[in-house]
Amino acid sequence: MKILVTGAAGFIGFHVAEYLLKRGDEVIGIDSINDYYDPDLKYARLKNLKPYKRFRFVKLDIADKDIVATLFEREKFDTVVHMAAQAGVRYSLENPHAYTHSNIVGHLNILEGCRNNNIRHLVYASSSSVYGANTAQPFSEHHSVDHPVSLYAASKKSNELMSHSYSHLYNIPTTGLRFFTVYGPWGRPDMAPILFANAIESGEAIKVFNSGNMYRDFTFIDDIVEGVIRALDNPAKPNSEWNSDTPDPATSYAPYRIYNIGNNSPVKLIDFIEVLEEAFGKKALKNYLPMQSGDVVSTCADSSALYEEVGFKPTTTLNIGVKKFVEWYKQYYLKG
Repeated sequence: MKILVTGAAGFIGFHVAEYLLKRGDEVIGIDSINDYYDPDLKYARLKNLKPYKRFRFVKLDIADKDIVATLFEREKFDTVVHMAAQAGVRYSLENPHAYTHSNIVGHLNILEGCRNNNIRHLVYASSSSVYGANTAQPFSEHHSVDHPVSLYAASKKSNELMSHSYSHLYNIPTTGLRFFTVYGPWGRPDMAPILFANAIESGEAIKVFNSGNMYRDFTFIDDIVEGVIRALDNPAKPNSEWNSDTPDPATSYAPYRIYNIGNNSPVKLIDFIEVLEEAFGKKALKNYLPMQSGDVVSTCADSSALYEEVGFKPTTTLNIGVKKFVEWYKQYYLKG
């Protein structure tokens, strides 16, 4: 298949592109290489993809309507894996317009490309952040998610709504994937694992929010990628039992689907730090701080629908995942 992977220089997009290339697909990767975090890391990821003969990279901004339209018309993709987005809950408090630019305008341009070019299936990144003020756990795709607590979360919920409208209007199979606290090699430097690792190595204090009384459903990158590929290979279908009197948010009469991808095993933040300390062989200094605006206390994924529909559930334990992450961190950041 010929597959478009947006955000190919990003954490998840890079790993997805690599998986697809290894199995023999043709991949066109696009990314704007913005400076939200160090572009050198993005170029280093791409360097690992360039040896594949069936890979091509195009630097572009998905919010540029005309360029995106031209790319779709020229390349004639079979399917699309849309991972490009402005990420980060806390940054959405500082620069909200970046989220409408990439996550709203950019997502619309991808949907239009799919509509006008007979794309067989669109798989796109959503986020566990959409659960917002919900407290009933584990979080289920069948729960209402109408109370986001950050603009980032609101933009991801918007992506799901926009995708449903295109599935309804144009019969485009769309699958949204709600990722839960992804970590692993080549991870984003604005996320907790690398922030914590940097602090441990430099002897600086780790910022521990809500005094450490936070839980996250940490999910290893290999499990995330396997979930993405399984979803991609099983296009969304209409739910024949969908009832408009009691509408299920996760499915539809249209070819539309939402899945969680998470471990269903939340870890207390302090415990995650302890596993990191063990992997590094060093203790961390800790600075205990209040809860941050836009954050939630706990996340936990009900991933049963993913297993029932595509036969996969995450299995990587925290100890194994952290060990692999630290091995990569030392090789990439401490090699000098």
